[in-house]
Amino acid sequence: MHKTLVVTDQVQTPELDLNVISFDQYLSEYPKLNEPKIRIINLCDTTQYLSRGYYCSLLAESRQHKVLPSVSTINDLRNPQEELSIGIHFPTSLLPKEFDVQTAPVELDIFFGWTADEPWRKSARALFDRYAAPYLRAQIQRKEKGLQIQVSRGNLAELDPPKLSLFYDRLKDFTERVWRRPVRRMSRWDLAILHDPDEANSPSDIEAIKRFVKAASKLGVEASVMRSKDLKHLSQYDALFIRETTHINHPTYRLARKGEMEGLVVIDDATSILRCCNKIYLHDAFSYKGIQSPLTMVLSGFATADIEKIESQFSYPMVLKMPESSFSLGVYKVANHLDLLKKLKQMFKESALVLVQEYLFTEFDWRIGVLNGRAIYACKYFMARDHWQIYNHGSARKGNQEGAFETIPTFEAPRKVLDAALKACSIIGKGLYGVDIKQKGNQVYVIEVNDNPNIDHRIEDAYLGDELYMMVMQEFVNRMEKRGLR
Repeated sequence: MHKTLVVTDQVQTPELDLNVISFDQYLSEYPKLNEPKIRIINLCDTTQYLSRGYYCSLLAESRQHKVLPSVSTINDLRNPQEELSIGIHFPTSLLPKEFDVQTAPVELDIFFGWTADEPWRKSARALFDRYAAPYLRAQIQRKEKGLQIQVSRGNLAELDPPKLSLFYDRLKDFTERVWRRPVRRMSRWDLAILHDPDEANSPSDIEAIKRFVKAASKLGVEASVMRSKDLKHLSQYDALFIRETTHINHPTYRLARKGEMEGLVVIDDATSILRCCNKIYLHDAFSYKGIQSPLTMVLSGFATADIEKIESQFSYPMVLKMPESSFSLGVYKVANHLDLLKKLKQMFKESALVLVQEYLFTEFDWRIGVLNGRAIYACKYFMARDHWQIYNHGSARKGNQEGAFETIPTFEAPRKVLDAALKACSIIGKGLYGVDIKQKGNQVYVIEVNDNPNIDHRIEDAYLGDELYMMVMQEFVNRMEKRGLR
């Protein structure tokens, strides 16, 4: 259970039947020994940088107290130069119909995501989701270039008595209805699962995500499934599980890094994302550690000398890869000299480096799932019909876009395959990985290590079932226990 504290710098506040304390009390009396989980509603003035209100939220985050507003939100609302503070993208579907013919600016007082102007309540809630603060002032108007929305922090001292009374009513309602959990939910930990249901090649389908949530609940973890754009208050959670395709220049990496800096348990961690997302790193690391992989060359240009060197070491067909690619995207097979020149010219427009790799055809690729140095599932991914890869993104027929699969117990996978997978993961870290391996006779070749491997219902879990989700969630619990997060 959480205990909610309302921290204020107001001289007088009404009787709210809530725990209302001053900033000085919060500064000197907290944290307390053996205190329950604390939630802070910061009503102090946050207009000025390094003000009491600013420090209230900063201290709350350092004490691992969930706080509204967060320091990030305070900064967003405080700096008028920030793009998000002066004009944000906003779905027009959230606007009331009467606004279509309205020309004058609309001004809203938003108390905890609620406004007295009923037609604008969806809009108010959306703005609160972006800027979670007790009191927001919003101005919405149409300009020549489209919709303009200005959002700023509201000042309680400027509210007249009826509006101030209404604010405190909403405070009490928010505390009791939104921030007070039912007694039956006694979760010890809070986990954010980052997932985009609209992603074309999501690492986990909706049913798998549901099973992760269910497994988490059995272990005393409350899991919340969120999109990256909605995950604004990361410090409110104990752990972050990324089930969205990761990239370096992408919210997934930034959230992983932020989560680590705020003390969360993060899978996959930012270092794993950095290492796995770049095939240049993987190739270099495999070579240094003696991990057998297909013959590979790193190109920094495609002058005549470069082409001659390629053709002296590789035979056609050969494979070209962008350094950052996933789900067979950015990977091409070239059949002859002209194909090679054409494709390299195209690829070097996007990247300073390109990989050339020998072509090894196999009927299937091994995918070994590894968690903290332990193999947890083994799959055979067969090539898409009439194609040389598992995924055929160019196929117009849905049934031909992916190959078949076979999931087996890890103990039935060849020992050489398992050993190669574990050795490859040892150079990346202790996260959750999927290792792609080709096997030709007695030889195994590590193709790559993926930092956010597929775990889909009825595919990777076909052998272990719900136990696979329990294993992943148990790893989170073990790490949170080790860190002593409460």
